[in-house]
Amino acid sequence: MNIDHADVVIVGAGIIGLATAHRYLAQHPGASVLVIERESGAAHHQTGRNSGVLHSGIYYTPGSMKAELAVAGRSAMVAFCEERGIRYEVCGKVIVATGSDEIDRLRALRTRADQNGLKAELIDKSRLSEIEPYCAGIEALHVPSTGIVSYSAVCDALSTEIEAEGGRVIYETTLLGIEESSEGARLSSSRGEILADLVVNCAGLRSDQVAEMVSASNGNRIVPFRGEYYEVVPERRHLVRGLIYPVPDPSFPFLGVHLTRMIDGSVHAGPNAVLALAREGYTWRDIKTRQVMEHLTNRGLWKLARKYWRTGTGEVWRSISKSAFVRALQRLVPDVSSNDLEESPAGVRAQAMDAEGALLDDFSITQAKNSLHVLNAPSPAATASLEIADRIVRMIDTRRN
Repeated sequence: MNIDHADVVIVGAGIIGLATAHRYLAQHPGASVLVIERESGAAHHQTGRNSGVLHSGIYYTPGSMKAELAVAGRSAMVAFCEERGIRYEVCGKVIVATGSDEIDRLRALRTRADQNGLKAELIDKSRLSEIEPYCAGIEALHVPSTGIVSYSAVCDALSTEIEAEGGRVIYETTLLGIEESSEGARLSSSRGEILADLVVNCAGLRSDQVAEMVSASNGNRIVPFRGEYYEVVPERRHLVRGLIYPVPDPSFPFLGVHLTRMIDGSVHAGPNAVLALAREGYTWRDIKTRQVMEHLTNRGLWKLARKYWRTGTGEVWRSISKSAFVRALQRLVPDVSSNDLEESPAGVRAQAMDAEGALLDDFSITQAKNSLHVLNAPSPAATASLEIADRIVRMIDTRRN
């Protein structure tokens, strides 16, 4: 299949790619927009394999893109779902301190909520038991603006509207290369050549590989971290009413295992965070030699491993030991037992790392001659996706003015 030309070609049909195409068509009616995706459908990876949380924005550094776009993005996503009849719920969440050593960090989060313009209330054990009767904690932070939604359902709506506005979403199309020139970009794909005025790279787990085609990765690499989940059996779902999170551990760059009620009524426990041995490494059996070699030759990753080896070892142990995973959950909900949990599909987080071994803390978008590259968009990117898309479209328009 040969495609002669598109004004904008977007690589990747996850939620950011689809939101960008949707936003661009809304701002430029009649434009030629093409989304290409290597999988057989949309939202096959990060978008469709997360916990479906509408994040409040409480964790993120004030003034960062994550903070700004998560707060605005949650409101935009709620409005999007309202207008289209997509199921969502603003159920709130609790961040729970189970020991006195966590109280100062919990209260610091309360201050950060103020800085990010969020409502959050410190509550005592009695009030916590009213919100989550089975939750153990000596103090908690209640964040009422957090919610739940199916991001796959959002992607279905985006795809439908893109095509209704004349855009195209083509699956099973692998990008092989990009050549930039003064006239635009020439893309080689498994379906033939595509000429584009501009390319937007929203390839998620492979975004660094796409960026490297035009030397736009700035030395950053995607390091895939698998997040494994269990699902609470139906007869024990009453143990969790909404969302229950631990106080983040400052010695680890992820949030820790938590309990989340999904929009379909199921309750998921997780995720942990273990280094995946393939870009789409959803199990320990998924091993790609190229990815293993990337890990072994990544000096930055070795630095990260030395820094977080103790916590990382604990994450691996929770991956191979269900009882260890259960013990982590029991700090939050003591009545959870191993028999209450069934294995659930894992996800893989596309986390960018710089050459020095530092994980990029904020969203990152780089630019080349005829392309933009979303190089770091882990959580809360799904929540923020409509606002990220708006920012990308403004960047495109600025380039053309």
